[in-house]
Amino acid sequence: MHSPHDPYVRVRGAREHNLQDVNVDIPRDTLTVFTGVSGSGKSSLAFGTIYAEAQRRYFESVAPYARRLIHQVGAPAVGEITGLPPAVSLEQRRSAPGARSSVGTVTTLSNSLRMLFSRAGEYPAGAERLDSDAFSPNTAAGACPECHGLGRIHRTDEELLVPDPSLSIREGAIAAWPGAWQGKNLRDVLDTLGYDVDRPWRELAAKDREWILFTDEQPVVTVHPVRDAGRIQRPYQGTYMSARRYVLHTFADTKSRTLRAKAERFLTSVPCPVCGGSRLRPEAMAVTFAGRTIAELAALPLSALAEVLAGAGAGGEETARVLTGDLLARIGTVTELGLGYLSLDRTAPTLSSGELQRLRLATQLRSGLFGVVYVLDEPSAGLHPADTESLLGVLGRLKEAGNSVFVVEHQMDVVRRADWLVDVGPLAGEHGGRVLHSGPPEGLAEVPESATRRFLFPSEDEPEPVRETRTPSGWIRLSGVERHNVRGVDAAFPLGVFTAVTGVSGSGKSTLVGQVLAGVLADREAGEEAAGAGEQFCASASGLEAVDRLVQVDQKPIGRTPRSNLATYTGLFDTVRKLFARTETARERGYTAGRFSFNVSGGRCETCQGEGFVSVELLFLPSAYAPCPDCHGARYNPETLEVTLRGLTVAQVLDLTVESAADFFSGTPAAERALTTLLDVGLGYLRLGQPATELSGGEAQRIKLASELQRTRRGHTLYLLDEPTTGLHPADVEVLMRQLHGLVDAHNTVVVVEHDMAVVAGADHVIDLGPGGGDRGGRIVATGTPQEVARSAESRTAPYLAKTLGS
Repeated sequence: MHSPHDPYVRVRGAREHNLQDVNVDIPRDTLTVFTGVSGSGKSSLAFGTIYAEAQRRYFESVAPYARRLIHQVGAPAVGEITGLPPAVSLEQRRSAPGARSSVGTVTTLSNSLRMLFSRAGEYPAGAERLDSDAFSPNTAAGACPECHGLGRIHRTDEELLVPDPSLSIREGAIAAWPGAWQGKNLRDVLDTLGYDVDRPWRELAAKDREWILFTDEQPVVTVHPVRDAGRIQRPYQGTYMSARRYVLHTFADTKSRTLRAKAERFLTSVPCPVCGGSRLRPEAMAVTFAGRTIAELAALPLSALAEVLAGAGAGGEETARVLTGDLLARIGTVTELGLGYLSLDRTAPTLSSGELQRLRLATQLRSGLFGVVYVLDEPSAGLHPADTESLLGVLGRLKEAGNSVFVVEHQMDVVRRADWLVDVGPLAGEHGGRVLHSGPPEGLAEVPESATRRFLFPSEDEPEPVRETRTPSGWIRLSGVERHNVRGVDAAFPLGVFTAVTGVSGSGKSTLVGQVLAGVLADREAGEEAAGAGEQFCASASGLEAVDRLVQVDQKPIGRTPRSNLATYTGLFDTVRKLFARTETARERGYTAGRFSFNVSGGRCETCQGEGFVSVELLFLPSAYAPCPDCHGARYNPETLEVTLRGLTVAQVLDLTVESAADFFSGTPAAERALTTLLDVGLGYLRLGQPATELSGGEAQRIKLASELQRTRRGHTLYLLDEPTTGLHPADVEVLMRQLHGLVDAHNTVVVVEHDMAVVAGADHVIDLGPGGGDRGGRIVATGTPQEVARSAESRTAPYLAKTLGS
């Protein structure tokens, strides 16, 4: 029995995911870092076991109703955990927050700014003082009544709805209308109402065209359909809906991504004419502080906002001084984490997962909690080495406030600063799941089987192999780039080589590569009809003709529900289903490949609709997924599971790791090709049916890359990758870089936005943006080989690159 004052969190018999009956003791009040290759089990220990158990205990203390729900969600597979304080998780979110969520709402800085305007704002003469809610676009009291607080409205016009006016309504002139029966119904209703549906659209009277497209009336008439041969069609009551009403209704209410995308083609988004995009009522916009409206202050970068508030609060009234002082202190923490380039009105969906996590970290630092375990998921993700020092300072202050900080991390600079190191491995999946070292970081030097050891303690006896710098086969040149904070920049990207684009967070890397370069290439691929989407961001572009194909690989999820997984995304599951359909049992029963799909009725479990999970509504928490009570996660009904392929059911095949599946499908070329590419990018530890909701951004990106690698490549391809090493252990980075350099050796071009100096040092060409973020960035400060950029006096990347190069 351990003392209640035991200074350790003691875990006994942890078996979550691939953990192999792990026992480990971790001291409280420390900065503890969990390391190991991707899939080794470190997140299963930190999040799946320690945090999950703390969360379970919290809910058990709340109410019997919560206890019932937590039983459904399931407790972690662990024998016992003692000495565990309450825990707060700052995990990188897999799904994007809503469009109304912003930097201001995530950090709660918007609340304080609204209070400042309510209590200390300068009101027009005779105006009533407003509550803070009146300054929020997310409340009925504050939202602009025209756009409902969104700042933009969707409109349509005749040209969009009727692209070819030479057609008649019966011939499909109104392109925005639905197809099949629903479209025929609308035509029949119009015909019954007396409109000529056979005359070319342009010959109809203007008032008739206006009514057909834009009326808000919804008349109901009795339709007598034209009889088809052999079919009796009875009269029915048909309701008319104008084309505009149909498009807006579909865009707002449909759950079908395809229908929403179709509706969006017939709409234009414009700033709201009433609020001008401010999202607020006129009464709120009439109030100012330091001569500016709340919308103007919310649009400033946080570093600039701090300057305005500091000047205005210094000589003001007591209320203004107190409120601006609180705002300045909280903004200071956000800017310390390298996020001073963000504005309060920047919407959360446009932020990276790393930026979101650091915003929540800054908020926690001001919360004043102590005696808590903070569990963080790679807080250095997307962070330039220059900002890592600030991150370590913030983590140190959380610890000094009396908290324990448990961090899952791959960045060696963070690992070196840990008080305690838990290294999990040695490899991924079933070859991992053991704690190789738990103790001070220097102790890892004595653990030869650790994959982390050689990166934490690089041997001077084994210098990095020097690769000869490739010579460009041509150049793509962009001149006069104007987008976000990138202003008037001329950029040149070499072809046939590996290029790394670097710079601090917010310096303009993703804008230049992901939006401008990708945009001009996408325009060229789409042809003249779509040209302009990317070209509007730069004055001119040359050298594009040398590229035959563009492949952009980002970190967006490959799916947002457990229904989407690795096997379905890569196309591997199509092969698996065909193989099951060819088995003797399946042929005898008449089962086709469709029987083995969990996305259609027939072979799937109908209780969970083939998801394997059911959604558990927690009311006061986000929904959680629990295993289906009927199929227990198998996804299929019992009859389908009676069919086996070499002794395994389709559910058991989905449960195989990529590595095991490669052995199982050896000799099946279609499956081998997909599995080999997944192994090549270091994903051998993932299960074929692993839900997309469980995959990190880095894993999603590598799955997309693997899907691309298995295709037959023709011509010169330009690959654009946004921080491909995010979430990767240095050993996994080496595996990925071999693949990317292999693409270049096969006469393609690779451009990566990257913070990992080991990757940058191995590039042929470097483009460094900065020198700072936001308004202080957006310029190319250095360009050339890694050695040339490392010598730049202006570049913030140079000293870290020089250190990596050993110069």
